[in-house]
Amino acid sequence: MPVSIPCLCTREDVKRAPDIKETARSNWQIDRAIQSATENIEDKGHLHRKFYPVDATYYFDWPNFDYAYPWRLWFNQFELAAVPTAPNAVTTGGVSVPLSACNFEPINSGPPFKYLELRRDLSYSFGVGPTPQRDISITGTFGYWMQTDDAGVLASPINSTTATAVQVSDGSLVGVGQMLIVDGERMVVSDRSTLATGQTNLSGATTALLSDDAIGVTDGTQLHIDEVIQIDSERMLIVDITGNQVTVKRAWDGTVLATHSVGTAIYAFRSLKVLRGQNGTAAATHSNGASVVTWRIPSLLRDLAIAESVVRVTQEVGGYTTVEGDGEGSVKNIGAGLPDLWDEAMTRFGRKGRIRAI
Repeated sequence: MPVSIPCLCTREDVKRAPDIKETARSNWQIDRAIQSATENIEDKGHLHRKFYPVDATYYFDWPNFDYAYPWRLWFNQFELAAVPTAPNAVTTGGVSVPLSACNFEPINSGPPFKYLELRRDLSYSFGVGPTPQRDISITGTFGYWMQTDDAGVLASPINSTTATAVQVSDGSLVGVGQMLIVDGERMVVSDRSTLATGQTNLSGATTALLSDDAIGVTDGTQLHIDEVIQIDSERMLIVDITGNQVTVKRAWDGTVLATHSVGTAIYAFRSLKVLRGQNGTAAATHSNGASVVTWRIPSLLRDLAIAESVVRVTQEVGGYTTVEGDGEGSVKNIGAGLPDLWDEAMTRFGRKGRIRAI
């Protein structure tokens, strides 16, 4: 099942979890698991909120029947990830309300901003339109926050708004299911493949031994810790780099341990297949060397999404058994630790669903 939404963990996160070892053939299964885990966690699932940012205009009825004061508008699941800055970002009855008349709250702990209050020392009010239906519009970036992490730069330009192949300089920082941001355009990584690094194994990995794990290269700065590389058909995980000496974990991702000739080219998973112009942004062209960032997933949510995904994959493989083993050799079912993670996530991120009278 191809990835079509930004996920709260990546395919690579699940593959690296200690209790699961999957081959490349199981990518579709893991991709399905990370998407269903994300949907189970987010606004349509248990936590009742959307975490990834989306640029949009949302409409609200007025009065806002949430036990609110007449100057207050609750956003409910449509929280703001940032204070709007665009002209006409707030309107009532089609009439613009100046941002200087709006307080986005809570000011001391947001984002996310959960509600809007009109300044009571100014003469602005909601309910200007002829009907309470869709009286208020808010244009901005909705979601949990706008925090990002550096993910290197583009290794080649994107010359078309329809191109779906993106090359990055560091494959360790981007995974399948992640939101990639370049020059403001948001993309979703749906798959990835290898790209030449310009390096060759000058020494090491010449035997089919797990202990033969030190590879000499011309320039160690061109490779990265936690990056998956490929020599011939064997994949390896880089666990350390000292100068031009690269230490790897052999036979990674279900590949077969093999011998490799000195001088064989080293490839890395830096070619990404992406969905363009996602979450309210427009596809654009981007220059070579443009900065690449990823949206920062809150750590606890990432832990929960990984755990949920691992359980889904392993339970599916095991036929959804509830107990492993028989008699004295039986063990607890997979996922026994999930309730604790769910409790922590609900405490930290949960938003209660509001129930209204009809």
